Amino acid sequence: MPSGVPGVQVDGYFPDTSRTNADHGWNHDAQFVIRLPDRWNGGLVVSGTPGVRGQYANDRAIGDWVLARGYAFASTDKGNTGADFYKDGRRPGDAMAEWNFRLTQLTRAAKEVVRQRYRERARRTLVTGMSNGGYLVRWQLENHPELYDGGVDWEGTLWRTDGPNLFTFLPPALRGYPQDKDAVVKAGFPAESEFLWPFYSQSYWGLTQRIYRAKFDPGYTGADEDYDYRSRPASVHRAVAKVALTGRIGKPLITVHGTLDGLLPISQDSDVYARLVRAQGRGAMFRYYRIEDGTHVDSLFDAFPDRLRPLVPCHRSAFTALERWIGRGEAPPPSRTVPRPDVPAPDLVSSCPLG
Repeated sequence: MPSGVPGVQVDGYFPDTSRTNADHGWNHDAQFVIRLPDRWNGGLVVSGTPGVRGQYANDRAIGDWVLARGYAFASTDKGNTGADFYKDGRRPGDAMAEWNFRLTQLTRAAKEVVRQRYRERARRTLVTGMSNGGYLVRWQLENHPELYDGGVDWEGTLWRTDGPNLFTFLPPALRGYPQDKDAVVKAGFPAESEFLWPFYSQSYWGLTQRIYRAKFDPGYTGADEDYDYRSRPASVHRAVAKVALTGRIGKPLITVHGTLDGLLPISQDSDVYARLVRAQGRGAMFRYYRIEDGTHVDSLFDAFPDRLRPLVPCHRSAFTALERWIGRGEAPPPSRTVPRPDVPAPDLVSSCPLG
């Protein structure tokens, strides 16, 4: 437990067939952690981890902070971990569809653990996560809104059967970089983010395209930079349909996304998702904050403190805004692009006013 937050930690797993999570020597996926503070505020926060990481990946960015606020906290590895996650599942798309099932499963279990621990049911259940974890927030509020009171989506991944999705913007970026800047911009990455492209190209673009393509389209044998999702067989599109989003949320949702995201370009992701939510007639329960100069990986702020702003404080501002929204009926500020203020770097790390 974090220093100053005494309580009980429960580590465990649900039955699964994959074995890439080696924590505790279990070699068993679908692992989770549930943390129960002694001084409980009556709430529960559940989360799935970013990327293809283990159940503790949210500890510093989310878990420690909500525990200090008195929430019980639960997080899952989503049922498969590591870059070889695509080897799990019997059919294309199954491994990622499992992520959604595992978070639903953990939410139900954590609610029961909370009831047993505190002798009463959680009075509020919130779901939050970043990147792939943000995708899970969207999917849960679309498909299982009865389990939650609201959620905060931090730069969630967008999956649409007809696009946009990873397969519609990563291959042209891979083809274009570094010789053809215009091709990268046309793929959706803002020209102002060019100073970040070397990092994302080396660390994310190729790996992400390869492992997700292997999961949804294992029959493809060409180069990943030449991948043309729209021309692939209908079976590939059906696999993506298993995890596709609609925007039909059933509980309040706040989305935060950086305008300089170098992995999930905002114009191909949250801008699109915001339009989906509004097209479904759910705009009244939705707020969307485009964080100027935010990027996908907060650690890059250390390298470019004069050009970026971290998203951790923006996520925390969104979380507290959600608390007031569902707890007191105080509507958050209208959706907008949140400008990067001209303040010293320490101030950007400590605050992010949304209004």
